[in-house]
This record gives sequence, structure tokens and C-alpha cells, in this order.
Amino acid sequence: MSCFGCFAPEADEDVKPAKPDDSSSPFSISVRSLFGWILCLGLLPDFHWETGADARRKVAPDVANGYAHSFTFKDLLVATGYFNEANFIGEGGFGKVYKGKINGQAKSSAGVIVAVKKLNPESVQGLQEWQSEVNFLGRLSHPNLVRLLGYCGEDRELLLVYEFMIKGSLENHLFRRVSQEPLPWNTRLKIAIGAARGLAFLHSSEKQVIYRDFKASNILLDSDFTAKLSDFGLAKNGPSAGRSHVTTRIIGTYGYAAPEYVATGHLYVKSDVYGFGVVLLELLTGLRAHDLNRPSHQQNLVDWARPFLAGRGKLTSLMDQRLGGQYPPKAALQAARLANRCLAGDPRSRPAMADVLAALEGIEAMQAPAGAKGSHRDLPPRPVSRPSPYRDSSMPR
Repeated sequence: MSCFGCFAPEADEDVKPAKPDDSSSPFSISVRSLFGWILCLGLLPDFHWETGADARRKVAPDVANGYAHSFTFKDLLVATGYFNEANFIGEGGFGKVYKGKINGQAKSSAGVIVAVKKLNPESVQGLQEWQSEVNFLGRLSHPNLVRLLGYCGEDRELLLVYEFMIKGSLENHLFRRVSQEPLPWNTRLKIAIGAARGLAFLHSSEKQVIYRDFKASNILLDSDFTAKLSDFGLAKNGPSAGRSHVTTRIIGTYGYAAPEYVATGHLYVKSDVYGFGVVLLELLTGLRAHDLNRPSHQQNLVDWARPFLAGRGKLTSLMDQRLGGQYPPKAALQAARLANRCLAGDPRSRPAMADVLAALEGIEAMQAPAGAKGSHRDLPPRPVSRPSPYRDSSMPR
């Protein structure tokens, strides 16, 4: 489970100070120094372990060639108000996530709001994911990847520091904000395009990366709904030359994992494309990939939706009813057909992410300009109550 999936949908930037009974001298971190490190993000290849008589752990990443900022545990205690529960914003298998503020030395500095992910000391999986995150995000930089600003590996404390994404996760906006207006069509399309750019970048990087856990809770949104991929704890390097896949322990999220990976443990680059297809389907339908609250034949979104993905006559049955019909039918149909291609059972039949991105950008371009007759581009969704989480029983099984 992604820690970031629990972010409040509309988080503010207020960070609560330490509790009154906390006693330590004030400590500040230079914002100028921090950003200097951010600009130099690079590979952190090796981790070395020390053991002493007290059996405490210490992690020392080799930062000779790369340069995410190394924080002390005291730095992050102060930044989060001593992990004040008022700053708690998420929790997952790795541990807890807190909002924090890295203060500047100058009194006029407003500081930098960050998200601090803190390892559960008892979690073996968390340690592995911490190493993976530092390795991958330490050497990768792209507008559609969440920035890793720094890390801490001190004694039994393992933490990661990220840029703070004020709009939270896509999961929150699609499934948890019952009392709020649903995401408009164009915002959904923008999110799909941003996520596709991030995933296409990973697949085309010099050292190809398979993300492995592409899902709505791992897509974070900034103030203007630009999508950024987060949580690289399960990411894997792509297959070596001459090989089509990597074989690995089956791990991920039910409903998003590609069938060939679930059946064999063989992980392909195209396995990520399947996960993207599931998220695209969630954006179209407003329904979760898997939901035990739906009737048995509708619990798996992909299985339920397949009959509706190819035919235009069935499009209205597929689309999120909260949109109130406020979407361009041709564009929505093309998006549904693209999702169907991404969800092909044979990974060889799925498009590459670069082609998926090109298709989505084409869908965006085909929409009528804002203000044109019949345009749905800037219309908000019609105010409707959220429908039942499943369709009526007359739909095909």
C-alpha cells in the first residue's frame, strides 16, 4: 500500500510545531544548500551496514557520485514538530508519512514544505523499499516523477524526504471525496497524460525501469493537477540485453497487476502498460479496480468493463455517471479503445508507453477548442449525487 495514497485530498501547508514538552534547541537547515543538493540528484549505488555492540543499524549511502541531501534524524525531528500527530498525513506498509517544513536561516524565509516518510523499524520490506527508492529516485529526474529531496539513514531510523504534493493522490479525488465535485473530464485527461509521460520516461531511460506498482494511489497531484509518480519501493531494473522479462517475486496490488506477472512472476515492461490501462479505466468509470462491495460479477473492474470498451453504443454505460455527460464523446471513445489495447491479455499486443502517450496527446488535440459550439472542454460536471458503486444487474456478466 502506498503511504501517499492516504494524503488528504486538499492538504494545507500548515505544519504544527513541536509539542510544548519537547526539549531540544532550535535547529534550521539552509534552503539554499538543500536546493543545491536537489539540482545534483544522482545515483546512490551502494549501502554499507555497520554493527556494533549495541546492535544498532547505520546506513551510509555512497554519495560520491550522487547527491540527494543527507539529513540527520534531528533535522527531520525538528522539521515535523517531533513527528507531531497533527502533521500525520498517511500510512502504509513502509511506515508513516508526516508533513514537515525545512526552515531557512534567514528570518524572512518561509521554509520549504516537504513530506517525510518514516520507516517502521520492524519492517523488513520497508528497508528494501527505502533502498530502492533512494537508488531509483536518486538518479532519475523528470517533471512527472515526485522529487526525492533527501534521506536519513541513522541508527534504526530510515526516512525519505519528498516534495510535498498539495492535491494529494488521484485515488482520493476519484474515490474518497464523496462530498466534493468530481474531477472534470479535462482534468482526468491531463492526469492521464502526465502519468503516461512519467511512465514512458522510466521505460525509455538509459537504465530501463519497470515501475511494477502503477495504481491511482501512487499518482500524486500538484496545485494545478500535474500528475507525478511516487513510491518506487517496488520498482525493478528492466531486462538485460537479449531478454524480454525479469523474473521476480510476485508483489503488487490486486486489480492492477498484469495477468502474466500474476501467473508466472515474469515481469515485462508491458506489464506496466497493463497497470496504466487499469488506471485509465478508473478515470473513465470513476470505479475502483477491485471492490468487494460490488456484486460478484462486477468486483473486478477490467472483467466487468471489457464488453463496453470497444463499442460506442455502450459508452454511456461505461462512463462515470458523476460527469453528467459532460465529456466529448469521440474523445472518450478513443480513450476507452486505448484502455482496451493496454489491457490486452498478451503483453506483446499492448502498445509501448510512448505510443500510449502519443495517443492521449492526440485525444487532447482532437477536442474542440474552449468556447467552440458544442465544446465540453471547460464545462464542470453536472451536480449529481454519487451513484451506487455498481451498475444495475441487467449488465452482462
